[in-house]
Amino acid sequence: MASSWTGRRVRLRAIEPDDWTVFARFADDDGRRVGRLDLPRSAESYRAWAKEQAVAECDDDRFRLAVETTATGELVGAVGSHRTGRCSGWFEFDVVIGAGHRRKGYAAEAVVLLLRFMFAERRYHKCLAAVLAPNEASLALFRRLGFTEEGRLREHVFFAGRHHDLVMMGMLADEFDRRHTMSEP
Repeated sequence: MASSWTGRRVRLRAIEPDDWTVFARFADDDGRRVGRLDLPRSAESYRAWAKEQAVAECDDDRFRLAVETTATGELVGAVGSHRTGRCSGWFEFDVVIGAGHRRKGYAAEAVVLLLRFMFAERRYHKCLAAVLAPNEASLALFRRLGFTEEGRLREHVFFAGRHHDLVMMGMLADEFDRRHTMSEP
């Protein structure tokens, strides 16, 4: 392993301004994401977003990183911490992998790299993930990684013409360490 940000399949890196075309393509490929129907976005909005991400500060441990393959260097998705409760020691994250790159282990490895950083380096105690109940693939991934379902907000999110449950999943730092180890293998 070359660095804390590199695994066998993926490397996490900063988002660059030129990445906007790939993220726009992911949105077009996904059409309706499992969660909501997004409004169409202009190419300029993707350019501005990528440029903003490229110079963004890591504000209160909230950040987004690009996920690229180690084999080819191809950008396949993004992972990041988007909410934190620093005093209580928790953080929330999300991971997005482009439709053509799913089920290859990229998301699992990107999440483990992110969690290792947040637990070992930033010293958080707990990680939370909010997953829409219809998103069976994400629920299965998080269960495989060792997350526990902690609760379900019934009919909490409205999309595709009806309400859906939001599943809250969590993992504690010591649970992560037992399963994945805090230090790099």
